[in-house]
This record gives sequence, structure tokens and C-alpha cells, in this order.
Amino acid sequence: MKELVSIITPSYNSEEFIEETIQCVLGQTYENWEWLITDDLSRDNTVTIVQKYYDPRIKLQVLEQNGGAGNARNKSLERACGRYIAFLDSDDLWHPEYLETMVDYMTTYNAELVYCNYSRCDEHTMQPVLKDFEADKIVTFSNLLKTCRLAPVSTMYDTKRVGKFFFPVKSKREDHVMWLNLLKEIPKGYPLQKTLAKYRMRQNSVSRKKKNIIKDQYLVYKDFMGFSTIRSLYYTANWALNGFLKYSKIFN
Repeated sequence: MKELVSIITPSYNSEEFIEETIQCVLGQTYENWEWLITDDLSRDNTVTIVQKYYDPRIKLQVLEQNGGAGNARNKSLERACGRYIAFLDSDDLWHPEYLETMVDYMTTYNAELVYCNYSRCDEHTMQPVLKDFEADKIVTFSNLLKTCRLAPVSTMYDTKRVGKFFFPVKSKREDHVMWLNLLKEIPKGYPLQKTLAKYRMRQNSVSRKKKNIIKDQYLVYKDFMGFSTIRSLYYTANWALNGFLKYSKIFN
């Protein structure tokens, strides 16, 4: 029997996009999954939309207090029973073969972590606004310090091999901290050079406002990695440069 995949999704005021995300999961060719959606006390119709779907694999939890995306992901992770962990934000999309291809790749190469290419799309039309982000390098703790190549929408890991990794709730760069903690424990993650996901480029996205989060990125190294001030500044400068290059066409 195929291994169970646990899909981790935080939602907050996602009524505009979440139905499309639901359809992309229901359309997966790999069917042995559970979907752990944790709603962060939405004030719109997000919960009502999710509740329309009676698939027993969809498991919704509504929090009593807003705690941020990292906390919501952690609540889903606590409930997760699958061998493989996959992340899908409530506005992003997967191609129908995403789960099947990722699991097959992990099995074939005996990988603990895999990431793939993804499209970077306009939030309304879902047409590409930049060339696809390419999974073209093996990722290690060392090279992930300089730039975060791993996106939740395009990354999967094996809990049987590495256990579960949770998100720090006191960081606005919780994804990067979590991936770094994971890569401390394994030698490398493998690239799958095929575009299998679509990342929605939101105008109000925190990750797009590079100037506003330089301090938060510095704290990734200083507080969460325990680096010295000089070493933290060095990696923050590298991150800032790589971030500019990653989105340079948008800023021009």
C-alpha cells in the first residue's frame, strides 16, 4: 500500500483562493493523503467554503485565537499521521501529479527531503510573472544559510527518516528557520527538476517586502542559529543580495 502523505495548510481570510486550492488537492493522482487545514480564526467565509467538502481526508481545525501561520502549521503537524509531510498554503496550487511524482522520487533516490521547480504567478491570473524557480542544486545547511531555496509549496520530507520539524512562532522568517533546523540533521536535500507547483505572488506578501524583514532575517542567524554578530551580518547580506536577484525583474 502507498504511504500516507500529510498535507499541512494554514488558512486565514482565504476565501478568494482556497476553493481553487481544494480542487487541486482533490485532483491529485496520488490518493493516499490526509489534509490538515488549520484555520487561524478567519473573519471571512474560508471555513464555510472548506466545510462544503465532505471528503473524510480533509481534516479542518479552527483555532480559538489568531496565532500566525507558523503556529497554524504546527497545529496541523501535531495531528499529522503520514510518513511524508507536504506543505500547501491556502492560495497556492499543485499540478495533478505533484504528490505522486514527489513520493516516487523520494523512494527512488532514498531521499529524506526533496524540492521541485515551481511557477511564480500573478495572484489573479495565475500567469507566470517570472521564469520558474528552478530546483537546480542539492541543498545543504551551509548553502541554505545564504539563500532559502526551499519553498513550502514545492518541498516534501520523510518523517520516518527525520521526524517532524516544527516552526518557531516568534519569527517572521519561520520557514527558513525550520528548513535550517531540518538540514542540520540530514546531509542534503535533493532537487527534482520538474515544475510541479504554482506559487501565487501576492502584492502584500511579507516575503516580497525585503527591506522590511532584513532585521527579522538577521535574527534567524543571531537568535535561532546562535551565530556571532559578524557572522549573522555576513549571512544577512548574502540573503539580501540573493533575494534581490530572485525578484529583480519585479523591482526594475
